[in-house]
Amino acid sequence: MPSLRGRTLILTGASRGIGRALALGLAERGANLVLTARGEEALAETAREAEARGARVRHHAGDVAAAETARRLVELARELGRFYGFVHNAGVLHAGPLLWELPERHWNEVLGASLTGAYQLTRFALPELIASGDGVAVYVGSGAAEYNLPGIGAYAIAKAAEEHLARQVAAEAPMVASFAYRPGVVDTGMQEQARSATGSAAEQLHEIFGGYKEKGVLISPEQAAGYLARVLEADPHRYTGTIYDWRKE
Repeated sequence: MPSLRGRTLILTGASRGIGRALALGLAERGANLVLTARGEEALAETAREAEARGARVRHHAGDVAAAETARRLVELARELGRFYGFVHNAGVLHAGPLLWELPERHWNEVLGASLTGAYQLTRFALPELIASGDGVAVYVGSGAAEYNLPGIGAYAIAKAAEEHLARQVAAEAPMVASFAYRPGVVDTGMQEQARSATGSAAEQLHEIFGGYKEKGVLISPEQAAGYLARVLEADPHRYTGTIYDWRKE
C-alpha cells in the first residue's frame, strides 16, 4: 500500500467544501500540500488548519485557468519536494439561466474553472510526473456530465469535457494514475446555489436540489473527501482511465 507521507500534492478549490475537507484529510495522512483557490482569506485559513495537522503547506490564491497560476503551483510543489501529483477540485456553477441566456463571462468562468484549469494544471504538472515515473492526476467530475438538466448546462458540459480529459491523460501517460472522481451529492455551496438559483430554469432546480436536502440524501464534504483520500492512499493506479464513483463500488 503506497503512503502519502512526505509526498506533495497540489489541490485546487481548497478553500471550502470538498477541497477544504480533502486538504485536512490529506494533511492527517502525512501529505504535504500546495493549496489554491481564488479567495485569499479562506484559502489561508485552510492552509493554517492543514499545517496544524502536521503538513508542510504552501498556498497561492489565483485563477487556475491562468497559466501563471498553474505554473506557480507546480513550482511550489517542486520546492516542497517529492511532488506526487494533483487533485483538480475547482469548479464554478452559475445555476439558473438556460444555456443561451448565460452571460458570456459566466460561461467563461464555468469552463475556465473546470476545463481550462484542468488543462493548465496538466500542462505544467504532467512533465514532472512522467519524469518521476509515477504520480496521480485526479479530476473531480460530476454525475451532471451524463444529464441534460436545464439551468446547469455549462457546468455539465465542463464536467463532461473534464472527465474526457482525465481519460485522455491516462491514454497518453499511463505511468500516471489519471482518473475522474465523482463525489456524489454533497452538501456544499453549489447545492445552496442551485436551491436559490434565479433564471428561467430556477423552479426546476429548486425542486430537484431542494428535494435532495429535504430527503436527507446529501453527504458531507468530509465523507466525499474521505472516499477519495482512501483511494489515493491505497491503489490509485487501479482507477487509471476510469471514472471513480464510490457509490458503484
